[in-house]
Amino acid sequence: MSIKSTYLLILILVTAGSSSCFAQRDKKAADADNFDHYAYMQEIESYSSLLKKGYDQVTIHKKLGNANYHSANYDVATFWYGKLLKNKEVAVSPDYLYRYALALKSVKRYDESDEWMGKFQRIKNNDTRANLFANNTNYLKDIQIPKEQYTIENLATLNSKESDFAPSYFQENLVFTTARDLEVQKYNTLLYTNLYQSKVSEEGKISELSGLSEILNTKANESSTTFSKDGETVYFTRNNFSKKSFKRDKKGISRLKIYRAFRNGDSWSEPEDLPFNSTDYSVAHPSLSSDGTKLYFASDMPGGMGASDIYVVNVISNGSFGDPINLGPQINTEGKETFPFIADSDILYFASNGHPGLGGLDIFKVDLNKENKATNLGSPINSPEDDFSLVMDLSEENGYFASNRKGGIGNDDIFRLKRSDTDCFTFIEGRAVDKDSDMPLAETQIEVFDYEGEKIGETITASDGSYTVRIPCQEKQYQLSGSKDGYEVGSLYMLTSSDKKQIKDTRLELEQSAKVADVGSDLVKVLKLTPIYFDLNSSYLRKDAYAELNKVVDYMSKRPDIKIAVGSHTDSREGDDYNLWLSKRRAMRTVQYITSKGIDPSRISGTGYGETQLLNKCANGIRCPEREHQLNRRSEFIVMEK
Repeated sequence: MSIKSTYLLILILVTAGSSSCFAQRDKKAADADNFDHYAYMQEIESYSSLLKKGYDQVTIHKKLGNANYHSANYDVATFWYGKLLKNKEVAVSPDYLYRYALALKSVKRYDESDEWMGKFQRIKNNDTRANLFANNTNYLKDIQIPKEQYTIENLATLNSKESDFAPSYFQENLVFTTARDLEVQKYNTLLYTNLYQSKVSEEGKISELSGLSEILNTKANESSTTFSKDGETVYFTRNNFSKKSFKRDKKGISRLKIYRAFRNGDSWSEPEDLPFNSTDYSVAHPSLSSDGTKLYFASDMPGGMGASDIYVVNVISNGSFGDPINLGPQINTEGKETFPFIADSDILYFASNGHPGLGGLDIFKVDLNKENKATNLGSPINSPEDDFSLVMDLSEENGYFASNRKGGIGNDDIFRLKRSDTDCFTFIEGRAVDKDSDMPLAETQIEVFDYEGEKIGETITASDGSYTVRIPCQEKQYQLSGSKDGYEVGSLYMLTSSDKKQIKDTRLELEQSAKVADVGSDLVKVLKLTPIYFDLNSSYLRKDAYAELNKVVDYMSKRPDIKIAVGSHTDSREGDDYNLWLSKRRAMRTVQYITSKGIDPSRISGTGYGETQLLNKCANGIRCPEREHQLNRRSEFIVMEK
């Protein structure tokens, strides 16, 4: 979500993007339990400032949890909600359990999320969201391996460092919402958005980027356009704004409205306020059917099911409107449904945090001609962050959507999607484990890359470390990669064939990051190696040393910034000069083995210490059993430089 650490952006209709910037209110704190029906922005206060104002701990935890949840700081929200809900003496609304579960899901803590969803379901078993969860406990696998496969691409040349979202088709152009004018805005210190347009080539190249219209763009916030098929009519979202000023309700909130304007040559007519708008609730994010007879939108008007619902209204031939109709429980939940898009096929696409998803807002579709459930579009369109405002072309093979997922250009970015031509897939099944303990690693990010480095599949491991990821069944080499906080990235390489539909029992080992060695530490201890021992009077490496030395080689390969000093030793038997010579030979052979495996000789040196660094009392003249002498005939691997 936009401006994660600065503003609390709360809109019943609006997703996690700058779309949240629509409504503005005086900076007056709202009740911590009553934010779902507000549309305002305010700074996220610090714990210390709230404490100084006299708020008790419970209220502070609520406020900070809510503030960060609604500005998509999900990791921070989990911290404050965790403090709130783990206090068993505090009674809170069940919706806090739901928001905590959703926040946990958004930071990929899926097992914990399911646990809290279970608690929410037991308390509110008549809640649509709870029943959807209870009836589909395997939702995660279905979402991560959807029936329809898409590829996505960030429109990097269009996106700005601010928020870009809500794309729509307008003749040859792509119209979208952007906050890129933020730096030049002079009359409003708060965030605001305008409508822009651009041509986008099949290769994703951007040209003729410009503001859509000086008449449509004002000092209010505009977003979410939809155009008639002939391009002569536009519907869009704006604050309740007229005569160059914001109109507010009794709480000081400038609600959202849908406006309509007509094409007037190269310009547009003055926008008109639609009759079902209100000063007391918001109406936003229109989508017009291809024949122009139905307008879909999102609203928190009285009588709805949740924070915002999706409605449809008939557009009469004379330009008037019928009464808005709620689309009902097939689509709407007690959560937030928003950003509808109606395709020519009567398939409705929309964003929701009420239906089971990967976290935050996910994008769903439902065929309005059939009584079936909403389907999550799955990965890679949906992510653990907020994904919303999808539009599709006539074929429904290509489209655009917005997301605030990690690795983007700005706060929200627009992505292009294409349906994949691949009709054959290979399923890779396996388990991610801790390299040393063999314990399963839950919530590990699994990604598959082809030989050109392009990501072609991804998933998250379950609580038992298991994963199933789908890739095209072609004869290519792939890299299977696993990443998890606190661990080094683990990788496997495999070659698949076009007739191999399933690869089972793959094993992805991840090594704890704590094993990153400090300067001066011995890799024998850091990597928990079996000590490299030598036979009496011998400098040759024993067979049992090779596997351990290979671990040193692997470690140095992964960390090309370090150098290793091999220190070799003898026991006290034989003369001092002989032992010094023997230890140097042991160091030399150890170094030779490691460099023979491809390690640059400049990164490793060897020194023999003879019997000068004994590990026990077995010095000259002291009788010791062989097993104690053996402890001194060793090589060490000291980290010298990082």
